[in-house]
Order: sequence, then structure tokens, then C-alpha cells
Amino acid sequence: MQKNILKFLSLTMLASLILAACGATQEPAATQTPAEEIFASSDVIAEGRLEPIHSTNLTFQARGIVEMISVRAGDVVSEGDVLARLSNAGAAEAQLLIAQNTYDTLLRNESGDRATLWNAYMNAQIVRADAEEKWEDFDANAADDRIEDIEAEIEDLKDDLQDAQDEFDKYKDLNEDNSKRKTAEDDLEAAQESLNAKIRDLEQETRTRDEVKADYDSALAAEAEAKYQYEISLDGPNADQLAIAKANVDAAQDTLSNYLIVAPFSGIVADVSIKEGEQVGTDTRAVSLADFSEWIVETTDVTELEVVNISVGQTVSIRPDALPDLELAGVVTEISNAYTQSGGDILYTVRIRVDGSDPRVKWGMTVETIFRTGE
Repeated sequence: MQKNILKFLSLTMLASLILAACGATQEPAATQTPAEEIFASSDVIAEGRLEPIHSTNLTFQARGIVEMISVRAGDVVSEGDVLARLSNAGAAEAQLLIAQNTYDTLLRNESGDRATLWNAYMNAQIVRADAEEKWEDFDANAADDRIEDIEAEIEDLKDDLQDAQDEFDKYKDLNEDNSKRKTAEDDLEAAQESLNAKIRDLEQETRTRDEVKADYDSALAAEAEAKYQYEISLDGPNADQLAIAKANVDAAQDTLSNYLIVAPFSGIVADVSIKEGEQVGTDTRAVSLADFSEWIVETTDVTELEVVNISVGQTVSIRPDALPDLELAGVVTEISNAYTQSGGDILYTVRIRVDGSDPRVKWGMTVETIFRTGE
């Protein structure tokens, strides 16, 4: 709309000048002000919007709870920086570590590693055998029975403690030197100490049982891993194994990337839309990132009749609507081949690189672009 008004004003002023020239009295022409600038009838005037050279809204590729946000709006980040992560990332990192370790193992020199792996396997067998013997000698059923007995005693002691508390409550308002009060208080303390001691007995008995089983389970797992590492060293890292191991690493990395927000380019954090502890999904905008080192303009209303007069490399004048005193220069870098239709008009997007900048310009500002086709 604005560009049509400007063209109309230009043609109107041109007609006025012609009529004035045909009059009997010739008067000196008035000095032209910027607001009275006349555009050639072939000039193309379009609306556009200022955009940073690179910008993106980043989202997680999986659902989860936000565990960490390492940036705030306005922070400068580099490509590859982790900006936020979900709580699921820990398990994915562990899987990646396992996959990477397996791959690294295959890459190591098999002859140099085999003896070490054999020794590790033998040592793991010794540890496992010792833990297994202790577990076999340990009477788990008897331990469970003792634990049940202690738990029953604890319940009785809790009742005793409550009785002692009730008895003390009868005399607690008496003078501290009162014999009944002192006796009740001593009984209450003794009941509490008995309960505490029995709870410690339960903890010790439970710990004894669980530690023996945990040591055995850990020894079994360590032996299995040591055996696996030794056995794969026997065949050597052939191409198929390496390819599979590398594919596992890549898959683990892809899985981990679903739980991370990573800067795809260097720039400035424009906005952070999430909070730690928040449940998010793949449709939740997390971080907006932009590179404000350069600006571009994309037009919104260049018609099919106008686009034929525009070419790549053509210079453009750019005037932000919010800053009427500012004029920037630009160069056409791209003209879309696709079109959109609006109100019966066929429109094409023209992409313009802005040469230079001004600290006052902001992302999203509307601008007037002037393609001087008459030059």
C-alpha cells in the first residue's frame, strides 16, 4: 500500500511540474526535501522485514524434564556449545560412553592388549570366585529371619516408647526435681535409647546381607565384561566389527543429541523460553539464537510485474519505518523462483544483503526497499 501511495505522489508531482512549465509565468523550482523525493516510474518500492543473517528457534527432539540451562538471553555462544539439556541425557551419555569404549578397544593394537585383557580376565575370575564362596557360605534365609525378628522387636520398642512418652506427659508439668517426673523422664530416655540401638542392629544386619550379595553381583558383572573384552580381542578388529562399533557410536550420539540443545552456529541468545524442572516436548521452543553480525531483508510484496525489473547484484536503498532518518544500502542476493498468491497478486520474495548497520535497528523491523531500476 505504501509503495503505491509513493508512486501516486510521484506521478502527481510530475504532472504538477509539467503544468507549471506550460504556464505563462515561470517560477523558480522549490528546493526538494527528503519527504518530496521523486521516484522514477520504473522504480520498484517494496515492503520488507529485517532479519539476522542466521536465526533459528531450537527445540529438543525428545520429551523430558529440563535438567540444565547454561545460557541467558544476550549471552554470546559458539557453534557446538551445549545450551540446555534434559534429564534423560545422563543415560544417553552412559550408552555413548559404552559404545565409544567398545569402538576404541577395537582400534587398539590387538597384540599389545591381549595379554592385559587376559590378566584382567584372570583377576576377575579370582575376585568372582572369592565373592561367590562368601555368598554360598552366607545363610541368606537366616539373615532374613534375623531381620524380621529385629523388625518385630522394633515395633514392640516403639510401643514401649509411646507408653513411656504417655507416662512422662502425665508429670512433665511438675517441677524437674519431682521424683515421679524424673523417673518418667529416665524411662522415656531409656526407651528411646533401646529403640535407637535396635534400629542400628537392623541396619547392620541388612547391610551385612546386602553387601555380600552386592559384592558377588559386582564380581560377576566384572568377570563377564573382562571375558567379553578378551574374547573380542582374539579375532582382532576387522572391518565388519569396526563398522558395527562405529555405527553404534553414531547411533548413541544421535540419541544423546535428542536430549541436548546445541548451538548450530555462533551468535547471540535472543530468548530462552524454558525453565529448569519444566516438562517439555518436541514442539516446545527452547532457545532462540541469532547471528547479528549481518542483516538481511526479505520482501513481502514484490509482484510479478515488478520482479522482472529486479536482478541479483542490484543495489537497493533500505529505510526502516521506525527510523525515517536512516537509509541503509543493500544488494540483491537472491530472487525466489517460487511464488505466493495474496489478494489476487502473484508475489515473489527478494532477499537483500544489508551493507553496514546501525545500533538502532532491531530484528523484525519493517522497512521500505527501493529498487532504482532507472539507473
